[in-house]
Amino acid sequence: MLTSIDRLLLVRGVPIFKELRDDFLVRLASIMNEISFPSGKTIFAEGQEGRSLYIVVAGKVRVHLSEKDLALLDKGSCFGEMSLFDAEPRSASVTAMIKTECLVLTQQQLYEAIDETPGIAVNIIRLLSRRIRSQNLQLNELQASKQL
Repeated sequence: MLTSIDRLLLVRGVPIFKELRDDFLVRLASIMNEISFPSGKTIFAEGQEGRSLYIVVAGKVRVHLSEKDLALLDKGSCFGEMSLFDAEPRSASVTAMIKTECLVLTQQQLYEAIDETPGIAVNIIRLLSRRIRSQNLQLNELQASKQL
């Protein structure tokens, strides 16, 4: 179990929460559930409905489509945030590579937080935008290499 200070430090380090006040982060961190996943456990699968964001407390996860890795994430990284904002199924699978501990924020908890602190929505939009830009860059590089 994480202490309140450990939770605050971890949540404060997540990019979508960086610009928020500590008093708000303390409250947000205190309502998140802590969940453990054994090595090899699928946290969620592509196509599943999802309504939770995960923050890696310890361990490592792989974000993947079938066997193709999209990202490897470790302590302080977050994943699953897209499903909080749309009704679409999960766009990728996430599997624990080693024993992994996560904090989980549900859609309901996040929406209540956004109602109280709209700045969190801007931070999440920035994160999603960065991920889209990164994917676009990878796609452009792949297309350029095929043209050579």
